[in-house]
Amino acid sequence: MPKAAEEWMLIERQFEKHWNFPHCIGAMDGKHIVIQAPNNTGSDFFNYKGDFSIVLLALVDANYKFTYVDVGCKGRISDGGVFKNTGLYVNLEQGQLHLPQPTALPARKTPIPYVIVADDDFALDMNLMKPYPGQHDKRSKERIFNYRLSRARRIVENVFGILSAVFHVLRKPMLLAPEKAQLITLTCCYLHNLLMTQKSSSQLYTSPGIFDTENRITHSAIDGSWRRDAPMANLLPLRNVGRRPTGDAKDIREELANYFQTDIGMVPWQETLA
Repeated sequence: MPKAAEEWMLIERQFEKHWNFPHCIGAMDGKHIVIQAPNNTGSDFFNYKGDFSIVLLALVDANYKFTYVDVGCKGRISDGGVFKNTGLYVNLEQGQLHLPQPTALPARKTPIPYVIVADDDFALDMNLMKPYPGQHDKRSKERIFNYRLSRARRIVENVFGILSAVFHVLRKPMLLAPEKAQLITLTCCYLHNLLMTQKSSSQLYTSPGIFDTENRITHSAIDGSWRRDAPMANLLPLRNVGRRPTGDAKDIREELANYFQTDIGMVPWQETLA
């Protein structure tokens, strides 16, 4: 994980450059990894799908690499509580991540904090942005914000996708004790970062077309080959649990949504695709 504000800003610049989402320091998601029923654990690992599992929660940067991973949370823990059981959440709440100080978006006046993008499975918070709930009119501020957030968050979907595509041990239930399943999952994450970092292996590891891409003219999404070749049957999504966000968190989302409506903050194709 970054140890200083300058390192977080390197990630932020990549998200703004490649995915047009400013103030973003990572995309987060979690998956239940199905395991065999552990001995003498009762319902500790029994999840909402009726399987036994441990949870992999991950934060990734704009270049498809893990910056934080937590593996091993028991499947019975409510999906809303998975994030709160991690060191990432504790350090975030205590201001120990050394994030950059809040600043205003270009040509705006209100300082806002740097944020993680996530989906509806997580609670809206000061440093965590999720979509507006419900259905919204085409080209509305809310719908455009949801499109822009989804575009940036697609990174973490693709990271989980390539993990499942390459490391076949993640494609089926692990017939192992939770501790060994945890170790194997964490090892896969380390190997992913190593293979993505080494120039000699990155092109082989991420063959052309494996990640989602965009049409260069229309910017419409083109599914990566992992979606067809390696369905994540053993990586179950977290469950959406409704929570009441704070007023400050809503204000931050509003500021970002309003910025995406301005001449500086908009992208030319957003009204066509949102």
